[in-house]
Amino acid sequence: MDKTAETPAHIRKEVKTPGKLSRMFLSFYDVCQFVTRFFKEGFLPPYEGKELMRQCYDIGYRSLALISLTGFITGIVFTKQSRPSLAEFGATSWLPSLVGIALLRTLAPLLTSLIAAGKVGSSIGAELGSMRVTEQIDAMEVSATNPFKFLVTTRVLAATITIPILTFYTAMVGMLGALLNVSLFEDTSARAFFQMSLESITFLDITASTVKAVIFGFTIGIVGCYQGYNSSKGTEGVGKAANSAVVIGMFLIFIEEIISVQFFSLFRT
Repeated sequence: MDKTAETPAHIRKEVKTPGKLSRMFLSFYDVCQFVTRFFKEGFLPPYEGKELMRQCYDIGYRSLALISLTGFITGIVFTKQSRPSLAEFGATSWLPSLVGIALLRTLAPLLTSLIAAGKVGSSIGAELGSMRVTEQIDAMEVSATNPFKFLVTTRVLAATITIPILTFYTAMVGMLGALLNVSLFEDTSARAFFQMSLESITFLDITASTVKAVIFGFTIGIVGCYQGYNSSKGTEGVGKAANSAVVIGMFLIFIEEIISVQFFSLFRT
């Protein structure tokens, strides 16, 4: 007699379907395995240099227009909102310094990463999810090609490399927006504005911004690749992969921002 038939349906359901807590631990374990595999295989030959450069170009070009517009508007708005507060204390001369520090320390890395998480993270998740659904990844495995190295490693490294570059670009564009606002309301030359802004920036500010951008870029790449590479079958799985890549990526970026601010504040006191 079939033993499965003797087992009540509700018991079979409980045995086959893990609970929410179990699924959470299983997902965390899978992510750890995914990250470990990246560090194991990512720096071993053969190296996919051409694909890496192509991904760097795609990530940078895909986000450049939106990042430029957002950074420029952020510089204008931040300067306009900060001026009344500084004017209450007669410290409007410190406005260029405040803009430079705020953009480089926090605004540029955070805005760049959030935009990239929405644009790049969703694109990576959808692209790899589509390849999984159409069995292109399985075909690469059969043809003796390492799909993990070609698809995952290159995208994660590209995001890790490109996001810091875009971060400093966002900071510069934001300072141009701030300069436009300052030049309209104050008698400050562009040379004096940039001199005051750059003099207030320390090596620790540059280091903190770079480290945060690298961590954010790695997070965007690894989350997008994990969701797409392990997406379920069907078009619904592709949509879930793209959506999860954005939501989880942004959530982790905010968590990492909080931790990094607390960490680097230890070196400022």
